Amino acid sequence: MLAVIFGVLCIAFTVFAALPAGLGWTAEIIFVLKGALPIIAALIGIVSFFIGIADFKDKLEAKKEEESVKDQQ
Repeated sequence: MLAVIFGVLCIAFTVFAALPAGLGWTAEIIFVLKGALPIIAALIGIVSFFIGIADFKDKLEAKKEEESVKDQQ
């Protein structure tokens, strides 16, 4: 429960900081996002690649198990 409350507070602070009437950090936030976006995209791509490889291996293993079950019958 504490984590949910903390998460909501962090989201509320982020929205408040990004609003022009709030802290006025809009330009700084956009500057950071422009720099971080390529890095985030690269990390998402790497994770997706490894998930795809694991999925492919799982499908091959399931196919081998299916064939071994057919051979036993």
